[in-house]
Amino acid sequence: MPDTHDTTAQPAGDGIGRRGFIATTGLGAAAVALGAGAATAGPAGPAAAASPTPLRFGSDGRFRIVQFNDTQDDERTDRRTVELMGAVLDDQQPDLVVMNGDNITGGCADEREMRQAMNNVVDPMERRRVPWVITFGNHDEDSTPQGGLDEADMLEVYRSYRYNLNQPGPKGVTGTGNMALSIGSRRSRRSDGFTVYLLDGGRYAPETIAGQDLAGYPTWDWLRMNQVEWYCRTSREIERRNRRPVPALMFVHIPLWEHRFMWFGGVDGRNGGNHELAVQRHGIVGERNEDECPGPFNSGLFSAVLDRGDVRGIFCGHDHVNTYVGDYYGVLLGYAGNTGFGTYGLPGAERNRLRGARVFDLTEAGDDVEVETRMVFAADYGIDLTADDQPMEPLPLPRGR
Repeated sequence: MPDTHDTTAQPAGDGIGRRGFIATTGLGAAAVALGAGAATAGPAGPAAAASPTPLRFGSDGRFRIVQFNDTQDDERTDRRTVELMGAVLDDQQPDLVVMNGDNITGGCADEREMRQAMNNVVDPMERRRVPWVITFGNHDEDSTPQGGLDEADMLEVYRSYRYNLNQPGPKGVTGTGNMALSIGSRRSRRSDGFTVYLLDGGRYAPETIAGQDLAGYPTWDWLRMNQVEWYCRTSREIERRNRRPVPALMFVHIPLWEHRFMWFGGVDGRNGGNHELAVQRHGIVGERNEDECPGPFNSGLFSAVLDRGDVRGIFCGHDHVNTYVGDYYGVLLGYAGNTGFGTYGLPGAERNRLRGARVFDLTEAGDDVEVETRMVFAADYGIDLTADDQPMEPLPLPRGR
């Protein structure tokens, strides 16, 4: 299923074109750890959604999150997408799943087909009774003109499922479903052990701003300052409530400019030598097979995260064949690659090699939480990687949906 990102190759020296897909490293499944004290202090926000079993670290002090990205299909989801999700859930046994945007895409002819597309990719968690949340990406509303459901409507559909933990989001803040999800500490039922921030990174930039077009600039959306301010307020409130900073992870679909800066170890130099120095400095592992595609403006989120000091990592999707992660000045910046088999991938016979999910292992250590992360891939589970499309019939909709 084609992506609407720019597919034009860039001149040499200006980076890798969106579908140039030139692999720059092969360290896809390596693990990266960020331990206690790697980032500075921080805190904040909205209460967790009600659920049959509140999220909490286990008696062993552990909690596991799985991130699925870009399942991005219509009602006839590629069968291997659902197979991969199920295999990861059965193998990794996560405590929480984050569906980090582009959960569905265009091709749905009406509302029922949109609901079927959504149902296909949440069914693996619902069947296994695994709590889950979603963020939105730039493709989630691609079927809205035909199907009629916008992101606010879709959020209500997702929230109608038993094991979904999304909240409507704060009023007056750009985007749909911005929220902070609390994970209780094993030490005290009144204490937050960890926070998961979900931010709506938007879809596309406007055609003009102040009468000027955006020709030559990236045309995807960016986080607005009111979202950054909301995160800071929420962080401070969580710190006040717990009388200490509470560590966190942050998920947003579209990458930050800092993802690109980290890969090349700077702003201006963009070649293999720059990257090798960046690997040494930031401990980068994983692949970069296409340019990062942020919005036209730097949102200031990373500066806010450094100031607050609570967020241990910021993870995105959007660029399907990037899987890298590194430690950028005490904050993990990374990609989850792409879970959906119905979207673009690597060129030729390797199209589906990087389909997978990112796993986060959290371990309480005193007042801090150690974070380890790694990728798992469809090949690890013996899933067919043939470079074709294998659409399935939509799964039956649950009663009332």
